[in-house]
Amino acid sequence: MAHPAYPVGLRLAGRRVVVIGGGQVAQRRLPALVAAGADVLLISPSATPSVDVMAETGEIRWERRRYQDGDLDGAWYALIATRDRASNDAVSAEAERRRVWCVRADDAEAATAWTPATGRVDGVTVAVLSGNDPRRSAAVRDAVVEGLRDGSLTAARPHTPGVALVGGGPGDPDLITVRGRRLLAEADVVIADRLGPRDLLDELPPHVEVIDAAKIPYGRFMAQEAINNALIEHAKAGKAVVRLKGGDPYVFGRGMEELQALAEAGIACTVVPGISSSISVPGAAGIPVTHRGVAHEFTVVSGHVGPDDPRSLVDWAALARLTGTLVILMGVDKIGVIAEALVRHGRSAGTPVAVVQEGTTAAQRRVDATLATVGETVRAREVRPPAVIVIGEVVRVGTPDA
Repeated sequence: MAHPAYPVGLRLAGRRVVVIGGGQVAQRRLPALVAAGADVLLISPSATPSVDVMAETGEIRWERRRYQDGDLDGAWYALIATRDRASNDAVSAEAERRRVWCVRADDAEAATAWTPATGRVDGVTVAVLSGNDPRRSAAVRDAVVEGLRDGSLTAARPHTPGVALVGGGPGDPDLITVRGRRLLAEADVVIADRLGPRDLLDELPPHVEVIDAAKIPYGRFMAQEAINNALIEHAKAGKAVVRLKGGDPYVFGRGMEELQALAEAGIACTVVPGISSSISVPGAAGIPVTHRGVAHEFTVVSGHVGPDDPRSLVDWAALARLTGTLVILMGVDKIGVIAEALVRHGRSAGTPVAVVQEGTTAAQRRVDATLATVGETVRAREVRPPAVIVIGEVVRVGTPDA
């Protein structure tokens, strides 16, 4: 009857570990031994360039020779990683005599210890052993680590009240960051924007309070001020609050205003960047915002205020003189007057334009036009927000007739 391995965590800080062989196996194992604080002695006539660098920087000691009996003197742990069976057997025999736990890369059954597939998430070490099946161990390790990171595998964590401003990405729930997804899984309250990844809200546990930011009553306050007050109120009640925004919190997301309000109220706040729709949505529609020989720059502009509006802070004349890509967010309603302003200031009326609605979602659609026709095209095709508008020759790069 085969006995299962007994799992244990070794505390190797300051203790000698001897590694025999300086090839690819050693290259993979040495960083973890160094991170554990082990006093690593490498014995090998040669080593990979990466292992050589570790020796040059003093992370390990390297004796450039073959194994000799007595090399395990004072060792607590040994790793055998050579292709020489006779030498490996000799090291194993010495390890057995000296009662040193010994891992063999060439023969797991001849070893007295096995290295588990390991991963680390927020201070938790996941280690998996599945007998003599390293691929299965790695697969289980990866599944557990991914689940802990994205929140799909819940685990008790210290409850941390405060606010996290989380960029939810362009719309596809798979495009939120790992950290953002984990914070959502840990939240007590989620205050969500209309443009945030709505599908993620359906995955939240039933005890999580989900608040639609657009429906917060603001009475005599401005809507943004009411949102700030809601964040402060829930955080002061000891709740873990996630402010879920579309795209990135700091790209036309008013994230800094909320951060400042929280700071004034003495509320701890974490900012989690998100993938901006200004780059990801064009990419999902087959449009690179830069391309060698076509565009060496791209400019992102808010189009919620038209060129003829005195509140506009955009120099449309300067933008018209640029030869690169222009990406306009929140500009569907104003694209007609924006296009007219660009043409008036010198941009060619034949400049290609793509309007991508509901980018990265199942409802994504792309409408192509030129600066001369985009205003009428958007009306005729009934394009609705949210949509990202791309102006420039990059629009034609990925099209068959380009």
